[in-house]
Amino acid sequence: MKRALCPGTFDPVTSGHLDIIGRAASLFDEVVVGVALSPDKGGGPLFTIDERVGFITDAVSYLPNVTAQPFDTLLVDFAHKMDARVIIKGLRAVTDFEREFQMAQLNYRLDENIETMFIMSIPEFAYLSSSAVKEIARHGGSVRGLVPDAVCEALATRLKQSR
Repeated sequence: MKRALCPGTFDPVTSGHLDIIGRAASLFDEVVVGVALSPDKGGGPLFTIDERVGFITDAVSYLPNVTAQPFDTLLVDFAHKMDARVIIKGLRAVTDFEREFQMAQLNYRLDENIETMFIMSIPEFAYLSSSAVKEIARHGGSVRGLVPDAVCEALATRLKQSR
């Protein structure tokens, strides 16, 4: 059985993330979406790890070969735990490639038996990031279509609470 790992912070999960996850699900028998705790990223995540796992689980419920799991270890160690030999990373632009290439090389150094596979974003989502979604929502802009509906509602609620 071929299992792949699609890791990220997913704070929040976007339509771009879901496109990459769905495309990976068509290539592998199983895809584990690894949701990183990432407490140090940009002042900490807006959503808890359980909320982020829940958003993904709901959004991929139509994909029977995809599950979401939290992790707070080295990515290579989590890949071992999940019995995944492939790490899937989405790429939007050259700047993503530079960062992801470095991470892929470090992961290879830690375990040369785990491969990294890059999936290019479709043009519709090439500009989309979780940071941009949060910024738009913070300033009252609509993020419909950029994130699942449940995330739209949660963003509005969470940002109202923080004002």
